[in-house]
Amino acid sequence: MKAFGKILGLVLLGLLLIIVALGFALTHLFDPNDYKDEIRQIARDKAHIELTLNGDIGWSLFPWLGLELHEASVATLVKPTEPFADLQMLGLSVRVLPLLRREVQMSDVRVEGLNLRLNRDKDGHGNWEDIGKSPAPATPATPPAATGEPAPAAQTTAQAEKPAQPIRLDIDSLTVNNARVEYNDEKTGKQFSAESIQLSTGPVHDSTNIPVKLTAFLGTNQPVLRVRTELNGELRFERALQRYKFEDMKLSGEVAGDPLQGKTMTFAAQGQLLLDKAANVAEWTGIKISANQLRALGELKVNDLDKTPQINGGISVAQFDLAKFVDSIGQKLPAMAEGSLSKVELVSRVAGTPTSMSFDNINLKVDDSSFSGRIAVEDFAKQSLRAVLKADTFNVDRYLPPKSAEANSAKQVRQAEVASTEANALAGAGSTPLPEKPTKEAWSSERLLPVERLSTLDVDADLTFGQLTLDKLPIQNAALKATGQGGLLTLENLRGDLYDGNFESKGTLDVRQQAPALNLQTRISKVPVEKILESQGKNPPVKGLVTLTSALTGNGNSQKALIESLNGNASFVINNGVLLNANLEQQLCKGIATLNRKTLSGEPRGRDTPFQELKGNLTFRNGVASNPDLKVRIPGMTVNGDGDVDLRVLGMDYRVGIIVEGDTSAMPDPACQVGDKFVGIEWPLRCRGPLELGAKACRLDNERMGQVASKLAGDKISEKIDEKLGDKVSPELKNALKGLFKR
Repeated sequence: MKAFGKILGLVLLGLLLIIVALGFALTHLFDPNDYKDEIRQIARDKAHIELTLNGDIGWSLFPWLGLELHEASVATLVKPTEPFADLQMLGLSVRVLPLLRREVQMSDVRVEGLNLRLNRDKDGHGNWEDIGKSPAPATPATPPAATGEPAPAAQTTAQAEKPAQPIRLDIDSLTVNNARVEYNDEKTGKQFSAESIQLSTGPVHDSTNIPVKLTAFLGTNQPVLRVRTELNGELRFERALQRYKFEDMKLSGEVAGDPLQGKTMTFAAQGQLLLDKAANVAEWTGIKISANQLRALGELKVNDLDKTPQINGGISVAQFDLAKFVDSIGQKLPAMAEGSLSKVELVSRVAGTPTSMSFDNINLKVDDSSFSGRIAVEDFAKQSLRAVLKADTFNVDRYLPPKSAEANSAKQVRQAEVASTEANALAGAGSTPLPEKPTKEAWSSERLLPVERLSTLDVDADLTFGQLTLDKLPIQNAALKATGQGGLLTLENLRGDLYDGNFESKGTLDVRQQAPALNLQTRISKVPVEKILESQGKNPPVKGLVTLTSALTGNGNSQKALIESLNGNASFVINNGVLLNANLEQQLCKGIATLNRKTLSGEPRGRDTPFQELKGNLTFRNGVASNPDLKVRIPGMTVNGDGDVDLRVLGMDYRVGIIVEGDTSAMPDPACQVGDKFVGIEWPLRCRGPLELGAKACRLDNERMGQVASKLAGDKISEKIDEKLGDKVSPELKNALKGLFKR
């Protein structure tokens, strides 16, 4: 028995030596380089590709079937002289015996110097689309000769074949060095490239984690961008379950190029990736993203991969300085107050499709303001923006650009002009000459609206604010609802509480025509007019609660153009007010003293004139407001006015009459005592000058004082006629004599 075992062992050893000897003989006596032409032909016939082998082929047979290709290139049979791929070296080894069990056990796979060139021509045809295709035959194939007998039916498999078992992969490692992939689109001129690709993996097995490291330099030409990337993680594929994972994924790199204006952005992303093709689900959990100062966390899930993908998830952006971030990536924000957008953070749910995106349950903080609500882009192609937001406080002025140098210069000139006129008016207590009408334009001619952007706007916004600061006005409980589509912007409602009063506006802005057209209706109720003027940096000429309704139209794309085309109407009432630094009683007293031929002996008791009511109606024609029915009710007197307000230069010109209604008590100054003869007389004033002066621009109208004197003289003569003639003559004759003297 021992002898038999010894003999069997010797036989097996001999067979093994024979196999080794045969392998040695094959690998040393058989040179595959002698069969390059046959290998090329097999590639043409079986794979339908043009294979060029410029370098040597190295190989081994047992126990590894090893192969090394050097300086090889691949082209399609359609364009055999235009290779789409070439490489310097490909090296791989496969165990022979496991191949019989449909198992691929490979040692290290190495690829050196791979170049892959993908090109889409001007007709939109890609060169990769011809891979594996045979060129069209020069002549059509000859049909079989007709024999009158039917062709034999194709034989079908009697029994359904069993599905092939998947091949098991077992690779020690995969290494790709210095690879390059480029894509060129001749129709658009766009080019993309991935250069210096370095890929290395650990052992590659099904259902096990595979360490992966990839580095590359990416680039585009429209715009010019360069990206350095590095990717690390553990790849896991479960082919039987059609599940693919990338665990502990870490992507980092830098971006530079034209859009960044010479600056660089560093970025990083982490998380767990999952693709489940059986469930048509993809996930990215444990998201950590950074880009310069920006830091974000989140998770995303995509359902219905086989239909219309549906995205759901959440995102949280930590507080960061948005202004500095935008500057760090070479972009510019519109000019705004210093420190704006320095504290921004966001928490939101995310939902979307390939054509839309929404942010729901928003918690957004911008500087000192907090917003909640929803923002959505319903259609990326149309840029359809939808917003429903609620804020506690928001200061719009903080984020508006400062006024231009031109506007500031014009404002300074006007302020100096008004200040000089006002100083003279106050110094003379109304005795200085009547101010001249202002002639300098008060409005900027700079472009006001981004018409091109507004013409494509598709927006529906519903915004509410606990407190909104707009043009320095503190608006409480503000609400804004607006829509815009096709170049027509509609302000459905803008309302709020202002200084214990309230206001409401609505209107449209049409940018579909060459000159934008504005239509605006406004209602203001019981708002302190002086507060509105003070917020604009102006000294108010009047105090009181204003109630106003207006309907105005204008055309143009600058302040100047809009004001010069302003048309419409308005009515206003100011109750329980004061004409500041304007003593109409003193003006009246001066007129009475003139008629009494006396001189005022004292100074005015006060510089203001209280009133019960100031009201009127305005008709606007091309920037000039006509006000024929101005009325002011002052205790003991009524003031009537008729004039114009020229908004183009912010000037006014009024003729005013003051009527003493019956307060016949003696004035403090004996020179202007009011008696019965002055009751019902309309005392004339002229108000002319900058609108900001208000009643401070009023002076006694000397031209019309003669008419008052004539009337008083006529009244006195009438009294004498009554006294002298009594009942001695007929009433008709007395009336005729009185009329003669009153003319």
